[in-house]
Amino acid sequence: MDNERYLRGWEKLKEVDGQAGEKVIESLRDIAPDFARLLIEFPFGDIYSRPGLDLKTRELAVVAALTALGNATPQLKVHIQGARNVGCSDQEIIEVIMQMAVYAGFPAALNGLFAAREVFARQNEAHDHCQREKAS
Repeated sequence: MDNERYLRGWEKLKEVDGQAGEKVIESLRDIAPDFARLLIEFPFGDIYSRPGLDLKTRELAVVAALTALGNATPQLKVHIQGARNVGCSDQEIIEVIMQMAVYAGFPAALNGLFAAREVFARQNEAHDHCQREKAS
């Protein structure tokens, strides 16, 4: 069963977070490989793989939670990208972050918006670079 959880979790991690998620797992291998395994098995193998919510809804919930925490900017950036990967629009992501001003305060929402701006700009730059290479 554990191997099944791991494989299911690894596939879900790649589906949601792509290379960013893989980099997080790889960065843990030399310091806490057991934690890397747990990170794949529990959140992605067990929770993200459950029926009842689609990946867009799950990622918007994660963006909201990480914004509200206010102390998880690196993880928030990964999940903002994950939200885009599973079909959330930039406007949906922005609205969820703005909603957190009501529950977590303006500083948390501001920091979330700044993180979103950085993620959007980085992906837009990468997209523009690919378009220029195709045109060459």
